[in-house]
Amino acid sequence: MNKATLVIIGGSGTSDLFPLKDSEEVSTPYGRSFVYWLSIANKDVAFIARHGVMHNLPPHKVNYRANIYTAKKIGSSYILATNAVGSLNKRIHPGELVLANQVIDFTKERAHTFFSSEDGKVVHTDMTYPFSSFLISKVLKASKKLGLKVHSKGTYICTEGPRFETAAEIKMFRKIGGDLVGMTVVPEVFLAREMELEYASICIVTNWAAGISRKVSSEEVLQVMKKLNPKLKLLLEETIKLI
Repeated sequence: MNKATLVIIGGSGTSDLFPLKDSEEVSTPYGRSFVYWLSIANKDVAFIARHGVMHNLPPHKVNYRANIYTAKKIGSSYILATNAVGSLNKRIHPGELVLANQVIDFTKERAHTFFSSEDGKVVHTDMTYPFSSFLISKVLKASKKLGLKVHSKGTYICTEGPRFETAAEIKMFRKIGGDLVGMTVVPEVFLAREMELEYASICIVTNWAAGISRKVSSEEVLQVMKKLNPKLKLLLEETIKLI
């Protein structure tokens, strides 16, 4: 099995960021995961398509545990994730990038931990600051070098999906301090922390959330992602150079 010091977990619309040719199926206690081997900035990097390269896995069906376990198994210390989100904050506009630094979990039915006490052990993992300050600093340094605008922080509200949120839910999320809304950071960030992996989320704002805009659609999300992919690719490459 190949090794990689860093894993990119690509979200919606990112399967064509890099040429995905050399792939490998990795078996884990939680199921299988598929990795694509890349060389970026002379570093061995693995790419995992969160929703599958054909985008056939909805957020609530992603095997998050298999993906994070795979990252650990192939020797990675770092995970750079991309997440398409809606904005709840009028200072954060569609087409912009945000580094999530906090998360509020509104998911309901996902396998969210590696520590389910089957072995008789109870483990409580500190999640005060779930995202990696080290990786966030590297992404910000890379963005400045490239001249790209990236918001340095944002609170990510994670919902179960696959439906979009109601206007009333968005109103509530804004009142409790949410800046972004999406469906994929949880349990990914928590599982990474349990595995002692550095994890950062580059959030791509694709739309205003429900009730702020008139309508939210998956087509709109993918259209904006396609436009932003060149910038996202440059940012990932430059960040990996700094790690």
